[in-house]
Amino acid sequence: MTKRKSNLGQALNASEEKARLRDIKAEQILSAEEMDIANELQNKANAKGMKLVPDRKVKSKVKFVQFIQDNWDYLITNDYFGNDELLLLMKISGKVGFLSNCIVHDIHAKSQIPMTQSDIANYLGINKGNLSRIIKSLIDKGIIVRALGFKEGINARAYSLYLNPHIIYSGDRDNIPEPLKTMFYKTPKALKNLPVRLF
Repeated sequence: MTKRKSNLGQALNASEEKARLRDIKAEQILSAEEMDIANELQNKANAKGMKLVPDRKVKSKVKFVQFIQDNWDYLITNDYFGNDELLLLMKISGKVGFLSNCIVHDIHAKSQIPMTQSDIANYLGINKGNLSRIIKSLIDKGIIVRALGFKEGINARAYSLYLNPHIIYSGDRDNIPEPLKTMFYKTPKALKNLPVRLF
């Protein structure tokens, strides 16, 4: 009886092994010969610093803003910001539109609507006059750019505020949109020595 169980167990193991091999063969995209050719081509590409197949990028829907650490540290170390400017930049960092770097109402909206200075003052609960003074100082320092835009339903001029991507950026640092680069093409002398230049 024990010998019969042993033979049965071996037969089952052998059967499972064959089934696994069949599954592996069925899942193979390339034959052994094709795999050899593919490996040879990949080795040649690797030797030249190339990739035959680019890495697949996983697209995440998580919104984020990046403080370019070396530049941020450089400006902090050199006392570039006043306390009120630092506080404003920290508080507004959750309103930076992805890729646009514009201060917007809703970072998750498909059509991101820029916040006016009045909107920002209301959001932060601070006096409009104080906010205006801080924004002007950050514009003079090259941290913010004010660009003429529009606001639906009114004929008055409206301005959008954009953050310097060399300091704070929401997006792919290797693919900064050209309009944003253009806005921050000219920089004050103090920003010319930033440790990291993104463009």
